[in-house]
Amino acid sequence: MTDVVDSDELLRRIQRARACAAEEERTWRTRSDDLRRADPDGARDAGVRTLAFEAVVTVLDEILTPGKHSAQE
Repeated sequence: MTDVVDSDELLRRIQRARACAAEEERTWRTRSDDLRRADPDGARDAGVRTLAFEAVVTVLDEILTPGKHSAQE
Protein backbone atom coordinates (compact mmCIF):
# COMPACT_ATOMS: atom_id res chain seq x y z
CA MET A 1 0.00 0.00 0.00
CA THR A 2 2.26 2.74 -1.26
CA ASP A 3 -0.35 4.95 -2.90
CA VAL A 4 -0.34 8.55 -1.85
CA VAL A 5 -3.84 9.95 -1.45
CA ASP A 6 -5.02 13.48 -0.87
CA SER A 7 -7.20 14.52 2.06
CA ASP A 8 -10.41 14.39 0.03
CA GLU A 9 -9.78 10.79 -0.99
CA LEU A 10 -8.91 9.88 2.59
CA LEU A 11 -12.16 11.46 3.78
CA ARG A 12 -14.14 9.50 1.15
CA ARG A 13 -12.49 6.26 2.25
CA ILE A 14 -13.29 6.92 5.91
CA GLN A 15 -16.90 7.75 5.01
CA ARG A 16 -17.21 4.51 3.01
CA ALA A 17 -15.73 2.55 5.89
CA ARG A 18 -18.19 4.17 8.30
CA ALA A 19 -21.14 3.36 6.03
CA CYS A 20 -19.97 -0.24 5.71
CA ALA A 21 -19.54 -0.61 9.49
CA ALA A 22 -22.99 0.90 10.10
CA GLU A 23 -24.54 -1.58 7.66
CA GLU A 24 -22.76 -4.49 9.34
CA GLU A 25 -23.95 -3.24 12.73
CA ARG A 26 -27.57 -3.22 11.49
CA THR A 27 -27.17 -6.69 9.96
CA TRP A 28 -25.75 -8.21 13.15
CA ARG A 29 -28.34 -6.45 15.34
CA THR A 30 -31.13 -7.94 13.20
CA ARG A 31 -29.49 -11.36 13.29
CA SER A 32 -29.17 -11.16 17.08
CA ASP A 33 -32.86 -10.29 17.41
CA ASP A 34 -33.86 -13.12 15.06
CA LEU A 35 -31.79 -15.72 16.93
CA ARG A 36 -32.72 -14.66 20.45
CA ARG A 37 -35.25 -17.48 21.07
CA ALA A 38 -34.02 -20.19 18.72
CA ASP A 39 -30.26 -20.01 19.35
CA PRO A 40 -29.19 -18.09 22.46
CA ASP A 41 -25.48 -18.75 21.82
CA GLY A 42 -25.77 -17.51 18.25
CA ALA A 43 -27.69 -14.47 19.46
CA ARG A 44 -24.96 -13.72 22.01
CA ASP A 45 -22.27 -14.00 19.32
CA ALA A 46 -24.26 -11.71 17.03
CA GLY A 47 -24.69 -9.28 19.93
CA VAL A 48 -20.93 -9.16 20.48
CA ARG A 49 -20.37 -8.49 16.79
CA THR A 50 -23.02 -5.76 16.94
CA LEU A 51 -21.11 -4.06 19.76
CA ALA A 52 -17.84 -4.36 17.85
CA PHE A 53 -19.26 -2.66 14.76
CA GLU A 54 -20.94 -0.05 16.95
CA ALA A 55 -17.51 0.78 18.39
CA VAL A 56 -16.04 1.09 14.90
CA VAL A 57 -18.85 3.44 13.85
CA THR A 58 -18.29 5.55 16.97
CA VAL A 59 -14.56 5.86 16.29
CA LEU A 60 -15.09 6.76 12.64
CA ASP A 61 -17.77 9.29 13.63
CA GLU A 62 -15.26 10.91 15.97
CA ILE A 63 -12.72 11.13 13.13
CA LEU A 64 -15.29 12.61 10.75
CA THR A 65 -16.96 14.98 13.24
CA PRO A 66 -14.72 15.55 16.28
CA GLY A 67 -16.59 16.22 19.50
CA LYS A 68 -19.96 15.03 18.19
CA HIS A 69 -20.36 12.32 20.85
CA SER A 70 -19.00 14.49 23.65
CA ALA A 71 -21.70 17.07 22.97
CA GLN A 72 -24.43 14.40 23.00
CA GLU A 73 -23.44 12.98 26.39
